[in-house]
Amino acid sequence: MSGLTGNMFLDGPAGRIEAILKEPDGPVERAAIVCHPHPLFGGTMHNKVVYRIARTFYEAGFAVLRFNFRGVGLSEGTHDEGRGEEDDLVAAMAFVEERFPGANLWLSGFSFGSAVMIRVACRERRAVGLVAVGFPLSKYEFQDLAGCNLPKLFVQGSLDQFGPVNQLERLFSGLAEPKQLVVIDGADHFFEGHLTELGNAISRFLDSSAAS
Repeated sequence: MSGLTGNMFLDGPAGRIEAILKEPDGPVERAAIVCHPHPLFGGTMHNKVVYRIARTFYEAGFAVLRFNFRGVGLSEGTHDEGRGEEDDLVAAMAFVEERFPGANLWLSGFSFGSAVMIRVACRERRAVGLVAVGFPLSKYEFQDLAGCNLPKLFVQGSLDQFGPVNQLERLFSGLAEPKQLVVIDGADHFFEGHLTELGNAISRFLDSSAAS
């Protein structure tokens, strides 16, 4: 793929944050940050679901930042059960906003990363859209999500072990518009064998959001 790609370090609240930035050719009007799954279970920015999400945003014309939460890879600090990881994401947002002033910022995440992303997005209100993949609602509480009126896409496997679809449907029904839920039949939490369908679902949502 064309464009600029770079491994870098960002300044974070627990020390430096290891990251990868991909920039498209030309002016950047939209940027996305993608958050990775749980660090204590092997989650990193190189996870294949995270990579597919990032690639989909990039192919839609976004500048895309992936980063390792504190204590992962070459990022400094230690795992903080989501609290400090929220601060890591806020630091990543500040970097993107400074590098691409005026660009519309989207946030995305897979599993643990989607939980961190949703909490920050609903609190900070600096993003214009959200994409949550493999949303682990059986593991975390999301009290602030009901009042979040940002455009949001949830992509869930029908066989997700950590976010049963029936539970997500109940949560989803109470969320503010605009919103979309896509359930990929036969996919588990890790979307094994269903990454293309995942990418297509995100791409369609980005296209529809750009047109609206």
